[in-house]
Amino acid sequence: MGGGLTLGSTRGLVVKAATTVAPKYTTLKPLGDRVLVKIKAAEEKTAGGILLPSTAQSKPQGGEVVAVGEGRTLGQKKVDVGVKTGTPVVYSKYAGTEVEFDGSKHLLLKEDDIVGILETDDIKDLKPLNDRVLIKVVEAEQTTAGGLLLTQTTKEKPSIGTVIAVGPGPLDEEGNRKELTACAGNTVLFSKYAGNDFKGSDGSDYIALRASDVMAVLP
Repeated sequence: MGGGLTLGSTRGLVVKAATTVAPKYTTLKPLGDRVLVKIKAAEEKTAGGILLPSTAQSKPQGGEVVAVGEGRTLGQKKVDVGVKTGTPVVYSKYAGTEVEFDGSKHLLLKEDDIVGILETDDIKDLKPLNDRVLIKVVEAEQTTAGGLLLTQTTKEKPSIGTVIAVGPGPLDEEGNRKELTACAGNTVLFSKYAGNDFKGSDGSDYIALRASDVMAVLP
């Protein structure tokens, strides 16, 4: 593929914001540290087989890398994009620019917007990239201190959890990796409204966020 993607010549390229590129353009090659991801289709049914209306379908946050840019230069070092074509990835919910061609939706985004690599259907198997950390969130309190049962809407969102996996660390200005201080197994306090939330196959809540959103390690 050589880092680029060949498009069908019978369709135009539709970019979110209703811009259409003429069909004569038959390749889309990301530049720099950008990556083109083919978006995984949204779930149309619940686990129990109930058909979901489009408004109730969760927005996909995963897909397959189909093209990558040539990388970037940090200091004197040339840094290649860290994911290869064919890699299944999870990305930040509101990242990138959506494009559509050949009947499939794609997302053009920066490598830094990729949260991690996910080769299974279970988020607990996520391999975080760069400065990302995967945390299993503690369960929300079911009752108040006085024993009053809390509804789902009144439960306080937890901000404590156990680190499941960490990325290799961010790159500094010279292109060298800086190791993260949080480690797998740590119980941590994290920023309440940071990161991307996921539901694991075991019913547990997980969150993937940047290491800078981890505020403290709890003994």
